[in-house]
Amino acid sequence: MPRLFTGLEIPAEIGQTLSGLRGGLPGARWIDPENYHVTLRFIGDIDGVAANEIASLLVRINRKPFEVALQGLSSFGGKKPRAVVASVVPSRPLIELQAELERLMQRIGLDPEGRKFTPHVTLARLRDASNQDVADYLSVRGYFPTKVFTASRFVLFSSRASTGGGPYVVEDSYALSA
Repeated sequence: MPRLFTGLEIPAEIGQTLSGLRGGLPGARWIDPENYHVTLRFIGDIDGVAANEIASLLVRINRKPFEVALQGLSSFGGKKPRAVVASVVPSRPLIELQAELERLMQRIGLDPEGRKFTPHVTLARLRDASNQDVADYLSVRGYFPTKVFTASRFVLFSSRASTGGGPYVVEDSYALSA
């Protein structure tokens, strides 16, 4: 049973820039640059029939390519930080694509996504990292010049349930070309 999600791939050159921010944070498990992505909709563990239905449903999405801007680092988890992320500027086309994916997934019977959509690229998952360590890391590495790329497609990724941070496999891709 595959674990599926939709997302945007990060171009290799931007991935290399982001990978240069790795290191210097105790308790961080750094994501490999080839696994960087922006999750649009987590789908979860799905049987083959449902996976095929989802893949065929995604073909219907008809949107134009749009620019995606990565700007600065932050952390998720509040007082118990659990991830360091590159923030993605929430543009209208990005929000609308994510909302359409959410509607389609609910239409086929999936529960609504539990969290508000906060576009980001996870760089590290944290285990036992202190607030102070994360604050120190962000004060040193948190700024980088804004990186912009054009999203010309979104993809259906699969991952293994037992691992966080990859490896992710592109199962199918969907052009943005309206």
